[in-house]
Amino acid sequence: MDRFDAMQAFVRVVETGSFTKAAEVLQLSRARVTQLVQQLEARLRVRLLNRTTRRVQPTADGAAYYARALRLLAELDEVESSLSGASGEPRGRLRVDVPTPLARLVLVPALPGFHARYPELQLELGVSDRLVDLIGENVDCVVRGGELTDPSLVARRVGELLLGVYAAPAYLARAGVPSHPGELASSHHRVVGFRSPRAGRPLSYAMTRGDEQLDVQGHALLSVDDGNAYLAAGLAGIGVLWLPHYMAGPHVEAGALRPLFEDWTLAPMPLYLAYRPNPHVSARLRVFIDWVVALLARELPR
Repeated sequence: MDRFDAMQAFVRVVETGSFTKAAEVLQLSRARVTQLVQQLEARLRVRLLNRTTRRVQPTADGAAYYARALRLLAELDEVESSLSGASGEPRGRLRVDVPTPLARLVLVPALPGFHARYPELQLELGVSDRLVDLIGENVDCVVRGGELTDPSLVARRVGELLLGVYAAPAYLARAGVPSHPGELASSHHRVVGFRSPRAGRPLSYAMTRGDEQLDVQGHALLSVDDGNAYLAAGLAGIGVLWLPHYMAGPHVEAGALRPLFEDWTLAPMPLYLAYRPNPHVSARLRVFIDWVVALLARELPR
């Protein structure tokens, strides 16, 4: 039995709650992962996991061993990363999940420069607006807009998204140009709803002008949970949109969207990079965080 492989298999089973998912993460067969954990239990002469038909959970001994094993693996990873980082080339795999518009418009176009700088770093990019289980899905970090509500994660504010209200000329020709945000609550106008993955319902937006304050949601015939689909619905004239400036800008310049209520303001949406707490942040993750911070400072309007 390779003790390192067995320890790594056990940690992944605990994190994912499943031998099958752990096998997928480690790119091993389920039988091999099961064998490694069984060999580890035999060596230690303790039961590390309680197995049920629905989930695998650590025993008291397993939880204690997991905490120590996690630290040892993190320290080993840090040693290897620091040695590779000393030559300016962090290497290995980094799993990241980012919102779809940010990936399409900002991160992915800049990746050639990132890979040219870190040619040994393999980036696995998940592109979604959903909630991601960093431990269960073995994801190193996520980038998300809005306030984070998971206290178990370490969050670094990496930027903010300036917001505006927009509509397609086809929609405005059909419904008229609203002069006040309050008109969006009338039956005459329609908005495109963006469904929050945390709340499961369309977002509302706080808007201010001088002493006036409104919380606007409007009537949505369509609600979506993906940023690209949200933008596409607005461009198709389905309803009014609340968009970050970086998403709306090219379409405003092309005449496909028109800004509304320009004398009103919306609070900027904070943008966070979040990752699991770990006393030893790998060199891979450190260089990615630094790159994202510099990229967003350069690309997002302020």
